[in-house]
Amino acid sequence: MSGRSIGDSYCYRKNLTTVFSGKKDYMAEYLKGKNIAITGAGSGIGKAIALAVAREGANIVVADYGVTLDGSEPTSDIAESVAEEIESMGVEAEPIAGDVSRMETGQQVIEAAINRWGSIDGVVCVAGILRERMLFNMSEEEWDAVIAVHLKGHFTIYRHAMAVMRKQETGGSIVGVTSGAFTASTAQPNYSAAKGGIVSLTRSAAMTAASISLRGGPRINANCIAPTARTRMSEKVPFEFETGDAEDIAPMAVYLLSDAGREVNAQIYSVVGRRISVWNQPREVRSMFAPGEAWTPAEIEELLPRTIKQEINPFIEDLERRMNEMATEKENK
Repeated sequence: MSGRSIGDSYCYRKNLTTVFSGKKDYMAEYLKGKNIAITGAGSGIGKAIALAVAREGANIVVADYGVTLDGSEPTSDIAESVAEEIESMGVEAEPIAGDVSRMETGQQVIEAAINRWGSIDGVVCVAGILRERMLFNMSEEEWDAVIAVHLKGHFTIYRHAMAVMRKQETGGSIVGVTSGAFTASTAQPNYSAAKGGIVSLTRSAAMTAASISLRGGPRINANCIAPTARTRMSEKVPFEFETGDAEDIAPMAVYLLSDAGREVNAQIYSVVGRRISVWNQPREVRSMFAPGEAWTPAEIEELLPRTIKQEINPFIEDLERRMNEMATEKENK
C-alpha cells in the first residue's frame, strides 16, 4: 500500500481522467448503451449532469420547460439546444419541452426513451423553480407553484419510470434531487417542504424497489442527491456558504445511474465541491413511558426535560450564527 489517503487517491484519479469536468472531449462509456431521462437538463446542475451522462455513452431525453427562475416564459429552444450539443458528442438525444408537474409530461418523457431506444434505464429529476417568500408573506399560488414543479415533478417521472422498470429485466435507477434545505428554510418554506417531500418520496420508491427485488423482480434503486453549487437558483443567497460548481455534482449522478451503483438504495448524498457526505437514516433516538395508563400534560412537563429532552437543531444554531455575522457586518459599514 502507498501512503496516499482516500482523498489523495481521489485527486490522483481525477487528474488521470477529467471525465466529469467537461474539460476534455473524452468518452469513458461508464453508461454505454443506457437510456437516461433528465428533467431540468437545460441549465445549471441538470445540464451538467446531462453532458456528463452523455460523455459516459448514454442516450438522453433532455426534458426542460425552458422557463425563467420563477417558472414563467417557457420555450422549447433550451431543450433543443442542449440536445444538439449532446448529439455532437456522438450519442443520441431527444428534447422534450413540457411542464413536469403534469402527468402527461411525465409519461411523455419516459415514453420518448422507450419509443426511440426501447428502454428507460435511469431518470434524474432536477427541474425546479423558486418563489422566495417568508412563511407569513407567502401566497397560495407561490406555495402551489413550487410544490408542483419540484415534488409533483418528481412524482410524475418516478411513477411512469418505475411502471416500466419493474417489467424490464435490467430494472433501472432513479435519482432525485433534494437539497440540504429539506431540513428547514426561513425564506423558502415552499422549496424546503418540496425538497423534504422528495426525500420521503424517494425513500418510498426505494422501499417499493426493494419489495420488487425481494419478490424476484429486477433490481431497481432510488436515491437522492442534495447538491450545493453556483447556479441561478443560488446566486441570490444573502450569505456565504460552502459551494462548488454544477459540474461537481455530475460524477455522483453518473455513479448512481451505473451498474456499479445499483446496490446503493434509499440514500441521501450531499455533494458540494470535492466533498460527498451521506445523511443518516431518521429513527427514534430516545423514549419515555407514562408512569400510569396514560400521559397527563403535567407528567410530560415534569419528565420530558430530564429524560428524552430535545434534539439540538444545528440549523437553528447556524441561522443564529449567520444572523449575528450579518448584524456585525452591518454595524461595521
